[in-house]
Amino acid sequence: MEGEPNSSARETIPLLVPADGVPPVLTEAAELAAAADRLAAGTGPVAFDAERASGYRYSQRAYLIQIRRRGTGSLLLDPIALGELSIIQAAVGDAEWVLHAASQDLPCLAELGLRPTVLFDTELAGRLLGYERVGLGMMVERVLGFGLEKGHSAADWSTRPLPEPWLRYAALDVELLVELRDALEAELHEQGKIEFAHQEFAAIAAAPPREPRAEPWRRTSGIHRARTRRQLAAVRAMWTARDRLARTRDVAPGRVLPDSAIMDAVLNAPTDATALIRLPIFSGPRIRRTASTWMDALRGAAALPDDALPAPAGPSGDGLPPANRWAERDPVAAARLARVRAALAAVAAAHTMPVENLLEPALSRRLAWSPPRPLAGPTVRGALVAGGARPWQCELTAEVLLAALVDPPPEARPARGAAGGAGAVGAVAGAEAGAGGRGGATVAAGTDTGGAEAAAEAAGRPVDRTGVRSSSRGAGGGSERTRTRGGGRGGRGGRGTAAHGAPPAHETGPPGGSSGAAGTSPGA
Repeated sequence: MEGEPNSSARETIPLLVPADGVPPVLTEAAELAAAADRLAAGTGPVAFDAERASGYRYSQRAYLIQIRRRGTGSLLLDPIALGELSIIQAAVGDAEWVLHAASQDLPCLAELGLRPTVLFDTELAGRLLGYERVGLGMMVERVLGFGLEKGHSAADWSTRPLPEPWLRYAALDVELLVELRDALEAELHEQGKIEFAHQEFAAIAAAPPREPRAEPWRRTSGIHRARTRRQLAAVRAMWTARDRLARTRDVAPGRVLPDSAIMDAVLNAPTDATALIRLPIFSGPRIRRTASTWMDALRGAAALPDDALPAPAGPSGDGLPPANRWAERDPVAAARLARVRAALAAVAAAHTMPVENLLEPALSRRLAWSPPRPLAGPTVRGALVAGGARPWQCELTAEVLLAALVDPPPEARPARGAAGGAGAVGAVAGAEAGAGGRGGATVAAGTDTGGAEAAAEAAGRPVDRTGVRSSSRGAGGGSERTRTRGGGRGGRGGRGTAAHGAPPAHETGPPGGSSGAAGTSPGA
C-alpha cells in the first residue's frame, strides 16, 4: 500500500498457531491463583483482549479473557466460571495495559474488576499515525509482517466448551500485541505524536461509563419508512417489547425479531394476530408463538393520545439540530460550520490523521452553533477544554477555530440557500473525507474566508488573500503522506472502530466481529 506507514513489499509470514501452543482455559480458583503469580513475575506491558457474544446474547459481558506478558506467556480465562478477577488486577499492578480498540473491551473488563491505570491502544495509535486500515490483522501484517488467522471473530463465545480452533484464534489475538505496541510507539516518536497518543490513552482509561443512548428505538433499521408520528409510536412500542423479551432471555434483540419485521408490521398495520402472522417472518413457528406480544404493542401505540406520540425527529445527541437542517434554521451558523469543518480538515490532513481524531465532531458542531463570547483565543480554548478536548487538540485547533468562527459582516453574507446555506454545509464534504483520507482540501469550494482574514488581521498575522492564512499553527510539521480512515471491525482484519459511540442496533445474525470499535467518533 503506497504511502502506508511502515509498508513494504516483504512477504507476509502466516501465523497459524501460538508460539507456545494453545494454553488451557482456566476455570478453577486454584488455576487462577497460579496464573496470577506467573503474571506478577512477568515483565513489561500486559496485553489484554476480551471476547463477547455480540449478535447472540443481549448482554455485552466477556465470555473469554486473553492475557499475555513477557515471562508469563499467554493465559485464557473463563470469566463465567471464575467470576470477578481482582486477583489479576493485583498481579498486574501499575503495569501498562495494551489493547486493540480499548474502549470496546474496557467496559466488560471493568465488570470483572479489571481497570488499567496506564493504557496503550494499538488501534488508536494506528489512527494517529495515519494508517488507512486499523484492524488488528491488517496492522500486524503491515507493521510486523505476520498474517493472523481471520476465522472466528463472529463466533458465539458463550458456547461451552469452546472449540479448539476458536481458542487458537483467541490466543493469537494477544500473541503479538506487545510487539505491535513497541513498533507503533517508535513510529509515534518519529512522527512527533507520542504526546498526542499519551493524552488520548489517558482519556480512554479515565473515561466514565457511557451514558445510555436517548431513544435507542430510533436506530431501528428502516425507520425512515415510518412517515407519521403514529407509525413512529408503533416502532417504539414494538422495539420496547422486543428489548424487554431479549433482555429476559439474554438473546440478541435481532434474534428475537429482526428490524425488518418490526417495520413490516408497522407499515402494514395488521388489525389482529391472524393478519400479523400472514406477514413474512411472523409466519415462522418461533415468532408466531409471540404474536400476541407484538399485537399488544401495536394496539397500545394505536391507542395513544396525540400528545403522547413521539416527535418526528429525535435528539441529535448533542442537543443541536442535524447539520443538514442548519441552512434553513440558521444560515449564518451553517456557513460557520462549513468554515470550521474546512479548517479542521486542513489541519488533520497536514498532520496525517482522521479529522474526527483531531477533534470530536460533536464539539466542533457545538462551537459552530454557539461560538463562545467574547470570541477570542482564551474563550475558544476554554470552550475546547470544557468540551473535553485534550491539550494537544487545543494546541492544534484553537487558532484555526478562532478564525473560522468569526462571521463576515451582514452585507458580505451569502443569501439563504447559497454558499452560506445548504451549499456551505455540503461544500466541505470532500475536504472532510480527504482529511481522514487522501489529502484533503485546505479550503473547500464556497467556503467564506472573510472571517478568517478578519481574525488574522486582528491578531496581527499576515494574510494570504487567496483565502488561506500564510501562517497557521498546526498546519505544518505533519507528514506529507495522506490516507483514508480505516474501516470498522470485520473479523480480525477489521478489528477497528466505530468510535466513542454506542454499538449499532442489533439486527438479525451476528455482527462482523465479537468486539466493537475504538474510541473515536464518526465524522459529522
